[in-house]
Amino acid sequence: MKGGTEFRFVTEGIHAALEQARKAAGGRDVRLGGGASTIRQYLRERLVDDLHLVIAPLLLGSGEPLLTGIDLRALGYECAEHVAGGRAAAHVILRRSHVAQR
Repeated sequence: MKGGTEFRFVTEGIHAALEQARKAAGGRDVRLGGGASTIRQYLRERLVDDLHLVIAPLLLGSGEPLLTGIDLRALGYECAEHVAGGRAAAHVILRRSHVAQR
């Protein structure tokens, strides 16, 4: 894509997808895209260093809960930053506290 962004669809699992993304990134940051189930898989494996949540006060329907069954503290995540955005949204940055131990 313009600017160098690549999208790849991988069916061999999250570890294979991450390995391909790291190779393609060439040392740059890798960003995870996907639904709640995909994000939960990466969180459980402690493969997410930073998670930027944007919380908007909208009712969108039932959807799939993002953090159901995830104990973020037990996995080493902590709130690194939070910014209230007025009525529009709140931003919360969660960071894995022992990122360097990977």
